[in-house]
Amino acid sequence: MTTGSKHEGSSGQHVVAIRSKDHGRTWSKPVDIEPVTGPVASWGMPLVTEFGRVYVFYSYNGERISGRRADMLGWYCFRYSDDNGLSWSSRHRLPLRKTAVDRGNDWKGKVQIFWGIGKPIVVGETAIFALTKIGRYMLDQSEGWFFRSANVMTEQDVSKVRWELLPDGDEGLRAEQHGSIQSEQNLVSLANGDLYCMYRTMMGYPCHAYSRDGGRTWTTPAAATYTPGGRRFKHPRACPRLWKTRAGRYLFWFHNNGNKDWSPGTRNPCWLVGGVERDGFIYWSQPEIVLYDPDEMVRISYPDLIEKDGRYWITETQKSVARVHEIDPALLQGLWSQGKVAEVDATGITDARKPVLADVDAGGGFTLDLEFVAGALSETRTLLRSPSEDRGFSLAAEAGAVTLYARTGESEVSWSCDAGLLREGKRHHVVVVVDGGPGILTWIVDGVLCDGGDQRVRGWQRFRSTEAKRSPLGEALLAVSGRPLERGGSVRALRVYARALRTSEAIASYTASQQAEKRGR
Repeated sequence: MTTGSKHEGSSGQHVVAIRSKDHGRTWSKPVDIEPVTGPVASWGMPLVTEFGRVYVFYSYNGERISGRRADMLGWYCFRYSDDNGLSWSSRHRLPLRKTAVDRGNDWKGKVQIFWGIGKPIVVGETAIFALTKIGRYMLDQSEGWFFRSANVMTEQDVSKVRWELLPDGDEGLRAEQHGSIQSEQNLVSLANGDLYCMYRTMMGYPCHAYSRDGGRTWTTPAAATYTPGGRRFKHPRACPRLWKTRAGRYLFWFHNNGNKDWSPGTRNPCWLVGGVERDGFIYWSQPEIVLYDPDEMVRISYPDLIEKDGRYWITETQKSVARVHEIDPALLQGLWSQGKVAEVDATGITDARKPVLADVDAGGGFTLDLEFVAGALSETRTLLRSPSEDRGFSLAAEAGAVTLYARTGESEVSWSCDAGLLREGKRHHVVVVVDGGPGILTWIVDGVLCDGGDQRVRGWQRFRSTEAKRSPLGEALLAVSGRPLERGGSVRALRVYARALRTSEAIASYTASQQAEKRGR
């Protein structure tokens, strides 16, 4: 990891190795890979070979640039360890050839600007990892490049290890229409060895591209989509991280909002989608929240995945804190099974006539799962409401959307799904999930999680701020709990849960309803 006693990018920043023998609960003392007294060394990426050697590749201020932040300036270096990280070799330098982006930078190529995130991947016996070159100090005019070695996994004589920089030619992976920032590229391999790359922009979405020849050439980068030609992902200026599991399935970490910067609130919570390969392309699931911090201003990023014996861990950093989290395999299996599972999970269902609802302000959750027939879009139809006029909640279909209202005395607040999703006379399946942990409300309409569409930067909504001990929604729910709910005439089915359903559970319910409708329910 990269560490230092001062602010990110300051002198003393260096790379270290640190070990845990209990899956991250406790850690050894750090072992310096580069000393704290030397030039800044940063952004290490580890690679374990077939014979047990551990390489780490990192940015190194070999030019000893001073007077400015230098953690992306200089040489691309590596050291290696043959004793599992307890000691490290002398420093070696990767052949980072100069290209057009270097020659046009602030130093006209005499000093290179670059960095990398993630880890190398291994395809057969070939290792490949991505890096970002920068054309203007410190982060502007960035583009993707890839180091590839056909023998690093097996060759023990480091002087015989060969590296090439791809793509061929003088231009890296970028497309002008996606802006100045096109950085933090990372990779997975497909079943036949083709490569898939994802990277960040400041356009409110990540980009992706495919290579069918080992990284020598790439498709033109495009806004990353859930399916080929489908809805694009929303993601701020943050690390979009890809992984491939041992079973050959995929995971993608992102933040599911279309903000164009890295301001507080844009990197929390963190979401996962699961991917499966079809005909040489990756098809992604609908998202689940995987991690969050109760303080919505905290930024969580730069994750990695560890898989061992059927268990999964995700690491992440909040700049000054790094943690390891074991992830419930059921959450991941749910992502990969979306659209295949057709069932209504009864766990947590409460009597819809007199529901007992959890206190969301204490971290509990609840879910409304309903089917209804939409009326005229110009009309407002009450789908569900509590009998109290002054305290409680209601659910209404209006102007082509569904809105949840919470009344607390004389005040009323509301949250709506994406606009324009309802169709007159059509039967719709809507799931409203209120999760008191992160304080987030999500909508799954006809099996798709709302993302805000073209109208909003995100489809999920916060129902309380970090400063508020009690949200209006929490008060409304406590007023409803245990009292009969009134159902609107257009509602055909209703389930109320005293817990927050996962996105995958909501989609399984939708899939079950679709199959039942086909059978002529």
